[in-house]
Amino acid sequence: MAKRIVNVGGIKMGDGSVSIQSMTNTKTEDIDGTLSQICALAKAGCHIVRCSVPDEKSAIALKEIVENSPVPIIADIHFSHKLAIMSADAGVSKIRINPGNIGGADKAKYLADYLKERGIALRIGVNGGSLDERHKSKPLAVAMKDSALEYVSVLEKCNFYDTVISAKSSDVKVMINAYRLLDKACYYPLHLGVTEAGLYHTGIVKSSIGIGSLLCDGIGDTVRVSLSDDPVKEVEAAKDILKACGKYGEPYCEIIACPTCARTNIEVKSLAEQVEKMCEDVRKPLKVAVMGCVVNGIGESQGANLGVAGGKDKSAIFVDGSYVETVDNKDILTTLKKYITEYESK
Repeated sequence: MAKRIVNVGGIKMGDGSVSIQSMTNTKTEDIDGTLSQICALAKAGCHIVRCSVPDEKSAIALKEIVENSPVPIIADIHFSHKLAIMSADAGVSKIRINPGNIGGADKAKYLADYLKERGIALRIGVNGGSLDERHKSKPLAVAMKDSALEYVSVLEKCNFYDTVISAKSSDVKVMINAYRLLDKACYYPLHLGVTEAGLYHTGIVKSSIGIGSLLCDGIGDTVRVSLSDDPVKEVEAAKDILKACGKYGEPYCEIIACPTCARTNIEVKSLAEQVEKMCEDVRKPLKVAVMGCVVNGIGESQGANLGVAGGKDKSAIFVDGSYVETVDNKDILTTLKKYITEYESK
């Protein structure tokens, strides 16, 4: 289903691109600390940053944060529509509310009218752990979908349509099912995420499965990887997920490397790491393969633009699937760099 395009501070959601989000974990009232983290996130490749607004001090701080942020800011609101109004007055680009705890239809209508006048978008952020009591007797994915669409209908009656929807759960299967139901049922952009995904390793695995499965199905317009860690790592993980799903919107260098075995003749891990570092600033679509032997060399990396198949003393260099030369193993990195430089200059 074609999506409505929602503009969030110049970032379009619903136009086929997928934006990356993260969330600060500083105290929002700490303006300097929060801005420092926002700048770090932006430098890492984050397109939009969300700040929690638990109290009036935080809402007041948003004005200066918004004025100095390099990216659009979203205010994360629970329980209080008044804090949402204060955040809107501070100039945020979007408000995120949870329909399970923000209040009834009257507050929703008031908020919708207020945001519409100011051109501010709204995310209906449904969480599996905080649903309205009226929906809890249903299967969880269905309940999440119904909760979101119920709130959407209230907004639509107010002629408010700049809406983004999320349906997050810490259960990956539930999250995937909820988003698939929403994708069939509405035309609003979807914000993907596995909430409370956990520590770094587990969180990346769960997020990759949940977010990645949906992106590969063509579902999702913006993503946030939730980790109990430095939020910059969320952005790095999100970029990797988008790249793996073919949804990363900018050209980059992809490194292919074999897992190694008894046939391996070169230090694949070390060499691949050096090649990856060497290609950090490549801004063209380039695929480089580091393969440990002839068996899984050219044949198993046919799609690579450039690669090496390791030998005991000498290794084969190949370009676009064809052998071009043999070099001493000590010259592999220098040779690859030469070809990469040639590729960039084309």
